[in-house]
Amino acid sequence: MSLFAPSRGGRRPHAHAPPLSSVSDAVRHRLRRRRRFLLPRLHPPPPPPSMALSSDDDDLARLRRISTSRRSSLLTLLTFLIPSPPSAASESEGLERYTDRDEGFTLLRPSSWIKVEKAGATALFEEGKGGNSIGVVVNPVRLSSLRDFGTPEFVADKLIQAERRKESTMAAELIAIAERSNHGGLPVYEIEYSVDSTRGGLKRIFSAAFVASRKLYLLNIAYSDRPDKPLDGETRTVLEQVLHSFDTV
Repeated sequence: MSLFAPSRGGRRPHAHAPPLSSVSDAVRHRLRRRRRFLLPRLHPPPPPPSMALSSDDDDLARLRRISTSRRSSLLTLLTFLIPSPPSAASESEGLERYTDRDEGFTLLRPSSWIKVEKAGATALFEEGKGGNSIGVVVNPVRLSSLRDFGTPEFVADKLIQAERRKESTMAAELIAIAERSNHGGLPVYEIEYSVDSTRGGLKRIFSAAFVASRKLYLLNIAYSDRPDKPLDGETRTVLEQVLHSFDTV
């Protein structure tokens, strides 16, 4: 019988179909060939090593740049806000140190002021004939510390009362009170007040006192402070340096 002969029902037999497995293999083969051409287009080449930063690394680098910039700005701001400490040369400009080793005290004084002798004063310096003066008095006492005598407020009150009892005094007013320690740790009282008298007019007084080795040390700085010629800031700064320099040797 011929292969192409009609079957019994009068229908022509179909040609033999290839197995299903061979069709699947062919499809997969075509897909693999296609993928080889498409993959290079879907995945661009990696960046060079110098640019290959992850997102985290990029953020970290950016934060470091911002932090460095902020630190630099802060340091610049602090340079303007925080004044440089004064050097020894600027602190003592126009001043020179005076030391009395016999009595055991030292202080700065204006170099142009003249040392004069006066009864009752251990040391006295005057600025020409204007009545401005710096005086030191040292007297023996039974106290071992100024605190044994009283507080700064108590001492200031006694000082103002003594000024008001003078016949020449018309008015005496307390301005400021302070306390510091000298280089040996002893308390030093500093008192500022004004005095208006018939002898010298209106003056500003800066006083300092301390007790050491059973001696009472008193510093008195008197400077003109008239309404027509008040104490200026530069002169005040110099006088305050003298006040703060009063100490034991």
